[in-house]
Order: sequence, then structure tokens, then C-alpha cells
Amino acid sequence: MSLRVAAWRDLDPLTLHDIVRLRIDVFVVEQTCPYPELDGRDVEPGTEHVWWADSDEARVDAYLRVLSEPGGGHRIGRVVTRREARRRGLSTLLVRDAVQRHGHEEIVLDAQSYLVDYYARFGFVPTGPEFIEDGVPHVPMRRAAGAPSEGAGQGSAATSSSSSTRGPV
Repeated sequence: MSLRVAAWRDLDPLTLHDIVRLRIDVFVVEQTCPYPELDGRDVEPGTEHVWWADSDEARVDAYLRVLSEPGGGHRIGRVVTRREARRRGLSTLLVRDAVQRHGHEEIVLDAQSYLVDYYARFGFVPTGPEFIEDGVPHVPMRRAAGAPSEGAGQGSAATSSSSSTRGPV
């Protein structure tokens, strides 16, 4: 099992399918939240797709994406774990990795409201009032460049997709 990072163009068709299916299965079906899942940001230059792969079965167990923000810094989004893989800390590994790789710059995210304390462990603080997006309560959060967080100082667990059968990040 390993953590992988790739740009959209470097994802092989099976991994791409598994990522999109996971996002739809959880956000659209499980959370009963119909919205345009493919929003155009996945293919932008600088977008990173980060996932935990179960090497034995070549499936995506957990996923997030890191977007380059137009004004600088990054945005974490689409943090999701397959139902059968929950409670194993996989999302924590992914968020920790993204913070370690991009923590020298500002990082923002829109946390589902019940996860505000979870993201606070990584140095994120609320920056505005709760709002409803696609029927789900969210809170905007920001992590200042260089802010301390849980697990700071531990090396990144990410492996470039070039270390497997996929192309370079």
C-alpha cells in the first residue's frame, strides 16, 4: 500500500475511473448531494491528485486533490475515503502529506462543519461563518504559511506516480 501523487494527464485509465467513482459514490450517492462532480479544476496545471492505493487490489481507498489558487497558495478539496477503508487514518495520511509538501505556503479549504476540529489539528483555523454548499454545512478554513500542525517534522509519505507504472507528476 502506498500514497501516490499525480497530475490528471498522468493518471492511468483505471486509477482515474476509481478516483471519479469514489468521489461520486461518497459525495453524490452516499451524501445524497447531486452536484457537478467534474468541475474543470481537476485538469488545471498544478492540480495534484493524491490517493492511497491498496497495491494488492490496485484500488483507491482514499483521495484528495490539491489545487493551485489563482492568488497564490493552495486549496485542499474532495477529501474522501471509501466506506470499507474508513477508520484506518488514511485521510489523515493524505492531509498530513499535503500540508508537509505545501505548508510553506497558505492552504485553504472548506471543511464540512463536523470536521472543523479535525482540520484544526493540522493548523487550519476558521476564517468565516458556516455556509451551505450543495445542501451540506461547511466552514471556510485557512492554514497560514509555516503554521505548526500535528505531525510536523515527519517526512512526506508521498511517492511520485513515476515510481510505479504511472508517468511523472
